[in-house]
Amino acid sequence: MAMRLPAGAVLLCLVDVLHAFAIEEKGDVFKRMACPAFLMFDNAAYLADMTFELPCNCKPEEVSSVIWYFQKNVGSHKTTVLTDFAGTVVVDSGHIHAGSDVLKRFSIRMFSLIVFRAQVTDSGHYLCGTKKGEFFYGYDVDVQPTKHITVAFVDRGQHVQDDYTEKLFSLFTAFWDWTRCDRCGVRGEQRRIGLCYVQSAQLHPRYRAAMPNVTSCGSRAVPAHFQYPGRLRRPEVAIRSCLTPCPKEEVPEEGVQAISNVISKLGEKPWLPRVPTQFHKQPVGSGLIIACPGARPEHAVAWDKDSVRLYRSRYLVGVNKSMRVFIDHGNHLHIQWVQVSDGGTYFCWREGKMVAGFRLSVMYQHRHRRTFNDPETIYAAKAIGMSYVVISIVFIIIHVCRCCRRVFRCPART
Repeated sequence: MAMRLPAGAVLLCLVDVLHAFAIEEKGDVFKRMACPAFLMFDNAAYLADMTFELPCNCKPEEVSSVIWYFQKNVGSHKTTVLTDFAGTVVVDSGHIHAGSDVLKRFSIRMFSLIVFRAQVTDSGHYLCGTKKGEFFYGYDVDVQPTKHITVAFVDRGQHVQDDYTEKLFSLFTAFWDWTRCDRCGVRGEQRRIGLCYVQSAQLHPRYRAAMPNVTSCGSRAVPAHFQYPGRLRRPEVAIRSCLTPCPKEEVPEEGVQAISNVISKLGEKPWLPRVPTQFHKQPVGSGLIIACPGARPEHAVAWDKDSVRLYRSRYLVGVNKSMRVFIDHGNHLHIQWVQVSDGGTYFCWREGKMVAGFRLSVMYQHRHRRTFNDPETIYAAKAIGMSYVVISIVFIIIHVCRCCRRVFRCPART
């Protein structure tokens, strides 16, 4: 025991040294990058429902915490403060819901702003600064919608949109890299997201991007007379088939395998899920949305129902207008008007690996006898009573008007 203490002490010292080195490296980032004398805005484009992070790339050394501000337009009097004034806001991303206000969907970690499940309304200017209103760094964020997105299935010979060129500007699609195959061992699919960009020499000089004279279509750097054609061009997604082998799984030890064989011979083994499985009951006729644990819209995600593959070529939203079961562009599985036949186990693949199961049981709602104390009964009685009163008033008014009309039309008898 006495011989282990020096080794443990040396290890703790090394941990402290590495921790101090990491803090020093973080500080050196701000020392190396000087804040611009004139505030500029870095352009960043994302697809709706994605989670993005905006680092505060520069700040004075004496500033220990930053405040993030949001403005729809530069110079606007309406400014939203995204902070707890300590620069340490941390939220649980698992409780984030699409459509909620941006004030409920952001987090601040190590001076960086993280926005969960971004919406189109989150497009605008994000400023990193202090409580006093001093700004160090800015972003021009363009969140492009997934509604009416253009989909191209490469296996069917479909092609992406052609570039649109005018005299003073041109519109094109900038594609991300192909995702990895969403399944392994069986046929899977790959997805490639493309966002709308504009190229012109007339862009606002205060906004900068990775390439000169290029910015996203929804950027505030685009002149007003260029914005209408940019709104007509939609983001794109290309989908193609793929096939990749599964990684080799660890073979259980010889003793464990022998015990398993004995159990299988003595009797039937109990049902054990291949992956962590959640059990859920859903009433007939309701709607259900299933999310893959830990998945983001930019991840490669696939869905299976029991042994049936739910490929995007058939189940992607928009492929068929009468779809009741579909996958949206945020990788969620939607089941509308749940039926008894929808019961079963739904498996979720993430980045080529099956990670979770969702065992769905569909049940009929038991009818119960209504009483006068039920809120539905009270509401119905009030609605019927108000309707009766309104109809009675209309009936009386009509008859009064008819009587008055007869009185004024007929001459008085002498």
